[in-house]
Amino acid sequence: QAQLAESGGGLVQTGGSKRLSCAVSERPFSSAAVGWFRQAPGNEREFVALVTWRTGTTAYADSVKGRFTIVRDKDKNMVYLQMNSLKAEDTAVYYCAETVIVGSTHSVDYDNWGQGTQVTVSS
Repeated sequence: QAQLAESGGGLVQTGGSKRLSCAVSERPFSSAAVGWFRQAPGNEREFVALVTWRTGTTAYADSVKGRFTIVRDKDKNMVYLQMNSLKAEDTAVYYCAETVIVGSTHSVDYDNWGQGTQVTVSS
């Protein structure tokens, strides 16, 4: 199957913003939801946010709620993660993936992982 593709990462100062993009395919027929996960060196991969494709229902990890926003664009087959008020602890490689299990926050339920994009928050 086609691999998802993340972009938009880079270096940003504490308190700044970044917008990550995830290019998907065969929406909405192949997947029920698209999720973002992140992994820092030495840490487990953790759930960040998800959006269901058909209705746009969202869910967030407590650590990012109120700062991050996930949206999907059906016309462009894109999912975006808007990250505001960034902190040093947000530094990680960010991945997107898709699942047929609606509402799942477990990485094992997701497939077609992208290559990841590095987000580094300084100071």
